[in-house]
Amino acid sequence: MRPAALRALPFVWGALGTTVLFVGVYLFFVRSYIGQVIDERSFAGANVWKGDLIEFAQSFLNALPVAAVVIGAVVALIIVLLRRNWLVLAIAAGAAVAANVSTQVLKYSVLSRPAKGVDTGLANSLPSGHTAVAASAALVVFLVTAPRYRPLAAVLGSLFTVAAGASTLVEQWHRPSDVIAGMLVVAFWGCIAGVVLASLRLRPADPPVRSKLWALVWIAAACGIVAAVALVVTYNSTQNGTEHLFIAYAGGVSAIATTGFALAVVGNRLYRRLA
Repeated sequence: MRPAALRALPFVWGALGTTVLFVGVYLFFVRSYIGQVIDERSFAGANVWKGDLIEFAQSFLNALPVAAVVIGAVVALIIVLLRRNWLVLAIAAGAAVAANVSTQVLKYSVLSRPAKGVDTGLANSLPSGHTAVAASAALVVFLVTAPRYRPLAAVLGSLFTVAAGASTLVEQWHRPSDVIAGMLVVAFWGCIAGVVLASLRLRPADPPVRSKLWALVWIAAACGIVAAVALVVTYNSTQNGTEHLFIAYAGGVSAIATTGFALAVVGNRLYRRLA
């Protein structure tokens, strides 16, 4: 196998993995009754327990589209002017555009939400467009950043994306599964960008990035445990007639955080050898 193909192979596996996860999220949380109930409990819990977070969520989401595009573009351009990696910027921008376009196509033209008798105020809203905007802006900055600073870009980008996704839940625009699906769409196109970049004759990162973001790994693991426990409790509550809306809400937010941080860790690892 040629060296370029070997460099691209991890990104191919990443694209396949994000596709499988996306399909799994859609089939369980949208196409199944129990998945819809669990997702809806978290959605309802956010409405009950949002408290003062609603003001932050409203302000954040109102500014998000312009802020993500403008700030992301300015930061990326500054980095590119310093590094002169215009080709990387073009590929990153292409991935961001593809992520946002495919998000809208999937939501409005491909995917549907069957009626399962679950009371909901939303039609199909998967994947989340606002989450995709935030995540794709973070992706562009991550890709054009110098390798030694990519771990920092991954951390900041994941925090920004998780905040955006959680805000859409608090604001009652999206369910947790919508947010997770939006992140996975952007991650898929980030892997496609990696395939393209790995196939080109660009100089490798020297030395490769060594940071594995262990702090983020442990945070993602802790959030994952909370999400898993909340999922079990919420599932059991559907069987015995209780609700536990706060637990469902906390589980939804934890699942969003787990996904965002885990994708940041994996992305940082995949791109460790690319300049």
